[in-house]
Amino acid sequence: MIELTKLDQSSILVNLEAIKYVESMPDTLILFLNGDSVIVKESLDEIEEKWLNSKAKVLESLNNSDEL
Repeated sequence: MIELTKLDQSSILVNLEAIKYVESMPDTLILFLNGDSVIVKESLDEIEEKWLNSKAKVLESLNNSDEL
């Protein structure tokens, strides 16, 4: 999950597995597999960076658990 900011400044945690697509219009729209959507302040690049960091943390934790 990644933390994003809605336009009203509230923070939300977004489940990456539930995202259908992300679109810049100029605000950033996230459409979920269930049809829900949310507009966030972060750009496509910022969301991609957070997504990559999240996946890297998961892979790192899996790698660390293999070493035990």
